[in-house]
Amino acid sequence: MADTKREIERKYESDDSGLPDLTGVAVVADVIDKGTAELDATYYDTSDLRLAAASITLRRRTGGADAGWHLKLPVAPGIRDEIQVPLSDTVPDELVSLVRARIREGQVVPVVRLRSTRDLRDLVGADGRQLAEVSVDTVRADRLFGGEGTAQWTEIEVELADGGNPAILDKVEKRLRKAGVRPSKSTSKLARALAETKGGQPRPKDEPAEPVTAGDHVLAYVRAQRDAILDLDPAVRQDAEESVHDMRVATRRLRSTFKTFRPVLDRKVTDPISDELKWLAGELGVGRDHEVLAEQLSEALDELPPALVHGPVRERLGAWSEAGHGGSRRRLLGVLDSARYLTLLDTLDAVVAEPPVLKAAAKKPEKVLAEAVRKDFAKVSALVGEAMEQPAGADRDLALHEARKKAKRTRYAAETATPALGVPAKTLTRSMKSLQSLLGDHQDSAMVRTTLGELSAVAHAAGEDTFTYGLLYGREERRAARVEEALPEEWKTIKASMEV
Repeated sequence: MADTKREIERKYESDDSGLPDLTGVAVVADVIDKGTAELDATYYDTSDLRLAAASITLRRRTGGADAGWHLKLPVAPGIRDEIQVPLSDTVPDELVSLVRARIREGQVVPVVRLRSTRDLRDLVGADGRQLAEVSVDTVRADRLFGGEGTAQWTEIEVELADGGNPAILDKVEKRLRKAGVRPSKSTSKLARALAETKGGQPRPKDEPAEPVTAGDHVLAYVRAQRDAILDLDPAVRQDAEESVHDMRVATRRLRSTFKTFRPVLDRKVTDPISDELKWLAGELGVGRDHEVLAEQLSEALDELPPALVHGPVRERLGAWSEAGHGGSRRRLLGVLDSARYLTLLDTLDAVVAEPPVLKAAAKKPEKVLAEAVRKDFAKVSALVGEAMEQPAGADRDLALHEARKKAKRTRYAAETATPALGVPAKTLTRSMKSLQSLLGDHQDSAMVRTTLGELSAVAHAAGEDTFTYGLLYGREERRAARVEEALPEEWKTIKASMEV
C-alpha cells in the first residue's frame, strides 16, 4: 500500500563550516542531534528525462527511516507530495501509473545514483514537539544513463515537521542567511546531479514570450489547459478531492477555445481534437455527475425532519451512491491508461509545439479576440431570450441548459481575452460566471428530479414507501422555479453591465 505525505522543505548551499547554531530561532528551544544515516538512492526517468522536466522524481532508496520507493510530485515551490511504497526489485506499477501521462508509452530506466551521508538534527519547541528536521547532506552523484561522470557537493536541507507551522522555515532561513548560508540554485538533488554530470539535461520548460498577437493569447490559454490536464492526471488517479472536476474543466476550456477562436486556429486540425476532448470530458463526468447528485440528495434528505423520512431512503441512496462511485472509478482508471487518452495527450503536445495558426493569428488581439467574444455573447443572449419565452417544463429546461453551456463557453473566451482586452473582458467573465452558476442550479435540479424518479420507481417495485421521494421531488421543482423567477433580473443586470 502506498503512503502519501506533504513535504515542505528548503535547500541551501553548504561549505566546510557546516550548520550554524539554530538554538533560539523563534520558538526553537533545542537542537537534538539524531546521528548520521547513509542513504543510497537510484533515480529513474525516461531516456529523454520527461519526469525531471516536469520536476517529478522517482527513486528507490535504501538507508534511513523511510527506505522504499518514492515518487515526488510538485505542488508549489518548495512543496511536494511524496508517495511511498515498500522496497522491491522492480519499479512498482502503482507509481508508474501515476506518471503515465508524462511517460506515455515510454519506459523508465536508472539515470542517476546518489549516495549521501546525512547528518540529522531535530528542531524542537519548549514542549518537546518537533518543529522541523535539519540535515547536512554530503552527496556523491554518479550518472548511469544518458551521460557520464560524477559530482559531489554538500547541502543543508530544512524540512517542516508534519503539522508544523511553515513560519518556522522563514525564521530558520533568516538565521542561515545571517550566517552567510544561501538558498540552493537547484530545486532538488536530482536536478543538481543532472546539471553537474556530463550528458543531457531535461529539456527546459517552454516559457513563451509575452503574448503580442491574437494567436499568442489563444495559444497561451491552450498551453495552460494542456498543462493543467497533465498536472491533474496523478490526482485524478488517486481520487483526490475536486481533481476530476478540475480536469474536466480544463478539457472544456480547451474545447471551447478551439470552437470560439476558429479564425485563429485551423479547425481541420482542432475539430478532431475537440471530439476527443468531448469524449474525455464525458468519461470524467460519469463519476463526477454521480458524485454531485449523491451529495445534493444526501443534503436534501438531511434537511427533512425525521418524521418525513419514510422507509429505507437513506440506505437506498447510500447503496446507489457507492455502486456508482466504484464502477465509475474503475472505468475512469481504464480510460486514463488507454491508448486513446495517451494519443490525445500527444496530439495536444503537437498543437502547442507546432500551432495550426491561420492568418488572423498574426493580427492584433484587440480586434480578433473582441470579435470572437462578442459572437459568443450574442449566442448566449439569443438562447436566454428563447428560454424565457418557453412555458415551464421540459422544453424550457433544455433551453436553459443550452444557454448555460454557451455562457460557459463565453466565460472561457473572455478569460482568454482578458490579458489583451482588460476590464471589459474581466467584467464579462464575472457576468458569465454568475449566469453559469444560476443556470447550473437549474440544471442540477433537473438532474436530481430525474434521479429521484428512478430511485422512486425502484423503491416502489420493492414494496417500499415512496412518500419521501415525492416530497424531495416537489422541493426540487420549487428550486427550479426560483431560478426561473430570478433569471430575468439577472439577465437585465448582465446586459446593463455590457453596455457600460
